[in-house]
Amino acid sequence: MVKTTVGAIITNNDKPKKLLLTKRAIEPFKGYWCFPGGHIDEYEKAENAVIREVKEETGLDFKPSFVMYSDEIIPEVNQHAVVLIFQGTGSGELLIEESEVLEAKWFNFKEARELKLAFGHNQILDEFLRNNYVLIL
Repeated sequence: MVKTTVGAIITNNDKPKKLLLTKRAIEPFKGYWCFPGGHIDEYEKAENAVIREVKEETGLDFKPSFVMYSDEIIPEVNQHAVVLIFQGTGSGELLIEESEVLEAKWFNFKEARELKLAFGHNQILDEFLRNNYVLIL
């Protein structure tokens, strides 16, 4: 079954900008870095889902702007999802939800691109940077 999920590309206001990634506490991809995000609940709007997921996982408030979608088809972990990617800055105090997230950390974009990220987040990050490079300057 195909699921619809959301992912958040959260940047700070530094020059150059940094990207917030979370380390997963649950399978699949336990111990891997990824964008905060998750499943859209029944009857929930995608924008509300990404705001909720960011708050749950990081404690941050997030004002999202939709930037792209990606197909995540990963048979090895029985994953088939359409991921709606939103971008924005996070505000408030960083406070992780330990049942879902082991750690949250700000990375410069070069560092983030060198990590092996969960799901298809490496490809999403590469595409985001190709199309939105000006946003991270």
